[in-house]
Amino acid sequence: MPSRTDADADETADTAFLAELRSRIPADRVLTGGPEYTRAVALFNAAVDVRPSVVVRCASTTDVQAAIRASCNHGVPLSVRGGGHDFWGRAFRPGGLVLDLTAMRGVQVDVDHRYATVGGGALSSDVVSAAERAGLTAVTGTAGSVGMVGLTLGGGYGPLLGQFGLAADNLLSAEVVLADGSRVNTDAEHHPDLFWALRGGGNFGVVTSARIRLHPVPTVVSGTILYPIDESAGILADLGGILQDSPDELTVDVGFLPGPDGKPTVYVAPTWSGNLEVGNARNGPVRTLARLGTPVLAEIGPVARSTTLAATDAMFPPGRMGAIRTRTVQSVTGSVATVLDRAAREFTSPFSAIVWHQFHGAATRPPLGSTAFGRREPHLMVELISMWENGETKDHTGGGDGRYSHLHWLEETHAALEPFSLPGGYVNFLGPETPDQVANSYGPNTKRLLAVKSAVDPDSVFSATPLPTSTADA
Repeated sequence: MPSRTDADADETADTAFLAELRSRIPADRVLTGGPEYTRAVALFNAAVDVRPSVVVRCASTTDVQAAIRASCNHGVPLSVRGGGHDFWGRAFRPGGLVLDLTAMRGVQVDVDHRYATVGGGALSSDVVSAAERAGLTAVTGTAGSVGMVGLTLGGGYGPLLGQFGLAADNLLSAEVVLADGSRVNTDAEHHPDLFWALRGGGNFGVVTSARIRLHPVPTVVSGTILYPIDESAGILADLGGILQDSPDELTVDVGFLPGPDGKPTVYVAPTWSGNLEVGNARNGPVRTLARLGTPVLAEIGPVARSTTLAATDAMFPPGRMGAIRTRTVQSVTGSVATVLDRAAREFTSPFSAIVWHQFHGAATRPPLGSTAFGRREPHLMVELISMWENGETKDHTGGGDGRYSHLHWLEETHAALEPFSLPGGYVNFLGPETPDQVANSYGPNTKRLLAVKSAVDPDSVFSATPLPTSTADA
């Protein structure tokens, strides 16, 4: 979409609409231009060039309700910003109103009952840091800068998945502002259909507060192992069997990353969430992963979960340009391994990556229909990440248009995986360019999911997370 300047935003904001907003919300939190607006529209992915007309920095659920009602009264498109980490930039809609929840980052921990009440704008790192101070942790993804609520609504793969399930499986309740501005509190007993849909089915309103189950695992055995790419065939073959048989306590992310010298490497990142003595044993299941070949780097040991999240954030800092695609596969042996090995050898940027996340253990045990999340059998979720420096005009070899070559690599790899992939994909990584995957992402849950959407948001006021257009698509 064409880019918009701050001046454009100020000029296109309807006067009556702004007047209503400022009558309900302090004027200094209604942004249409200037430095505060510019900071508010900066996202993780610098490739996003969509600009809203108005940003409302919400400080409370009442602010959210007021802004939603004003947008409905004036027909202004609406979007929600939590962590702002989405590659697609779905926190913004062109010419629209953004409900910016970044001031709603509070986290309160109930130690006795092992849960946290988190604000709609809380980051994963906020939740984990608060929980650690109480000797607990939360089920998150691998990055701390990702919004906790957004991660959870889409499912939430992560390194504790085998032991405690998806982030969505650990959602206990939520306060939600619906498309008409009304507020509801939902859990297994109150508005159960909405609660079911929120766990893996995307956005049906603005989640201003969520109650998240916590676990007594503030420290894990984790780290990074890098192998030369020339050893990838043997490493991946061995890992195929290890992942298939791994205990719930061991979840392993695997992939390809550029190494310290810029050459692609095989990346292995285990997380052991069980007994630390067992996990850190020299011949235990974690350290054995550092003896599959000749590693160029092997840093494994007990570590706070907040430290592991910060390490991922450092690998993928905000401000670069990027795009993402996803596939779901049963294993990375055979043809899949060949496709990914070739793609890694053809990285067009030293910032790109291929990572697949193990889905096993506790995450596989809830019945498929128990939440909206559309896949419960063991599998691997593959992230294809293409990232490059902002302003780059050449690829890393010095030739060609940089952006085009990076996107071409991404689309080519995504297409090459299709014959070996399961239908659908991880909805947090799906966008408008992949309608066939969206159509198949919820499986037999599609009919119920669309019924809930029709009941609580019939006009699709909230449209960031993609849904099938009909049950015939599934």
